[in-house]
Amino acid sequence: MVGLIDSTQTPTSRLTLQPLEIAPETTAIRCLDWDRERFDIEFPLENGTTYNSFIIQGEKLALVETSHAKFRQLYLDLMTKLIDPAQLDYLIVSHTEPDHSGLVTDILAMAPHVTVVGAKVAIQFLENMVHQPFHSQIVKNGNCLDLGNGHELEFVSAPNLHWPDTIFTYDHKTQVLFTCDAFGMHYCDEPAYDENLELIEADFQYYYDCLMKPNARSVLGAIKRMGKFDIRTIATGHGPLLYYHRSELVNRYHDWSKAQTKTDTLVALFYSEYGYSDDLARAIAQGITKTGVAVELVNWNDTEPQEVRELVAQAAGLVLGMPAQSDQEAHEILSTILAAAHSKQAVALFEAGGGEDEPIYPLRNQFQEIGLTEAFAPILVKEAPDRSTDQVCEEAGTDLGQWLTRDRNVKQIKAIDNSLQKALGRISNGLYIAVLGLTSYSSNID
Repeated sequence: MVGLIDSTQTPTSRLTLQPLEIAPETTAIRCLDWDRERFDIEFPLENGTTYNSFIIQGEKLALVETSHAKFRQLYLDLMTKLIDPAQLDYLIVSHTEPDHSGLVTDILAMAPHVTVVGAKVAIQFLENMVHQPFHSQIVKNGNCLDLGNGHELEFVSAPNLHWPDTIFTYDHKTQVLFTCDAFGMHYCDEPAYDENLELIEADFQYYYDCLMKPNARSVLGAIKRMGKFDIRTIATGHGPLLYYHRSELVNRYHDWSKAQTKTDTLVALFYSEYGYSDDLARAIAQGITKTGVAVELVNWNDTEPQEVRELVAQAAGLVLGMPAQSDQEAHEILSTILAAAHSKQAVALFEAGGGEDEPIYPLRNQFQEIGLTEAFAPILVKEAPDRSTDQVCEEAGTDLGQWLTRDRNVKQIKAIDNSLQKALGRISNGLYIAVLGLTSYSSNID
């Protein structure tokens, strides 16, 4: 299973590389960062981390993710030994966080004709990151890319795991699922696989708690979408690859996420790829999550009526991006939402800006007749969104989240107030004496 292992160490830090064959015509480049002590501000590390990148060689050549910029020279030197970068046909960007995309600009320089493959929002993020034109191919859930020699790649939408632009990639020939951050861990060691479960399970759960737990519903959605595949190996973006205990660890993600969703205040946010719907939806979702409210992003064209009924029954709030008038599938889902909605819920609507949006005000009237409370005024899109539009959407999401948590916040304030009064009652005599003493001391100074 493990092929060549070659380590290279820099003079100033313990950065090593480990290339290995993980499946037919599939090579992993594991970048081992032995001494990293912190990942983001809130994420102290005890066992370093790894950044995993993958090469798939069919009739066409694909690179899945790059690496952190700190590995630039080591990574590029090794890559040129493994392949001719100028022959790369595709660069698959699982998401654009710098630890995964830190060398995209370098790859574009070495392979200027490469096609960058990613979710719509990932391509948009990259355009703002690399500041140069490049060939791109936007993929959605279920889209496929044929590399030849049996390597047919199928893409899985996995938004919010843990960035909004995340996708998984499944190779039907090798049964390898490349999952970016999901199912990974910040753990650095030479064993490339999960042979010793006891050794890694604490880091596995810690990683989930820090990055995936806030998006538990999105975790469940991704697990459901990948359920149709026969998976042999999960090729993670960080830490060891999952092979020996793959099913056990995926089940842990499922159980942890299922337990988390039972306690969340939830907003169901419906959007599509039509117009600017997905961009606006993610800005609204970002505002909602700032208030501690969970968000389930639902694509009008990637769900079933039964799932929608169950979701609406759980949701405290509904946010709907207007689908195209011609989108019959979305209108069937919309009818399901109207049938399941009830008067204790909040609702909000926004246009997608595609030019043929379903009219917003007749739908608004229908929800008002049912008795739902409007959380924020309809957002009407008359031109391409910009930063000010994103800000409006984010603030609207925050307003909704604050409205949904108002009772909880009032209770917390009352609890704090009661505790404070009790505390003041206990120390009131001492406080009075201290003030008298301070007054006397001040008088002596004068």
